[in-house]
Amino acid sequence: MEIRKLHPTQWKQASALVWQVFQRFEAPEYPPQGVESFRAFLDDRQGLESLEAWAAWEGDDLVGMLASRDRGSHICLCFVREDCHRQGIGRALWLRFLQDTAAQRVTVHASPYGVGFYHKLGFRDTAAEQLQDGIRFIPMEFTR
Repeated sequence: MEIRKLHPTQWKQASALVWQVFQRFEAPEYPPQGVESFRAFLDDRQGLESLEAWAAWEGDDLVGMLASRDRGSHICLCFVREDCHRQGIGRALWLRFLQDTAAQRVTVHASPYGVGFYHKLGFRDTAAEQLQDGIRFIPMEFTR
C-alpha cells in the first residue's frame, strides 16, 4: 500500500469511493436531508479541491482517503473501501496525516459508524451526538 497526497484530478475517483462507502454504512442511519446534504458536499468540486487530502493506493486501486481543512485542524472525510476495512488503512492514513500536519488539536464530526475508529486513534468525545442539516455526528477531538 502507498499513501500519497490526492491530486486534484483524482477527486472524482475519491468522491466515488466516499459515496459508495457512505451509502453502505452511513446513509441508512441518516434522514433523507442528511443524505442530500452529504451528496451536495461531494458535488462541490471547488470545495473539495480546497481540502488537503491523502489517498491510500493498492497499485492503481484507490482503497481509502482522508481529507482535512483549516490547516489540518479538522478532518472532514475519512473513508476506506468496504472490502478493505480492518486492514489498517484508516490508521495508516491517520499516521501520514499526523506526519504532514502540525496542528496540535484535531477535531472531527464523527459519524455514528466511525466513533469506534476515532476512539482507537485517541480521539475523545467533546459533546453528545448532534444533528445538523440531517447529518448525525459526535464532535470529537485529538490532542497531540
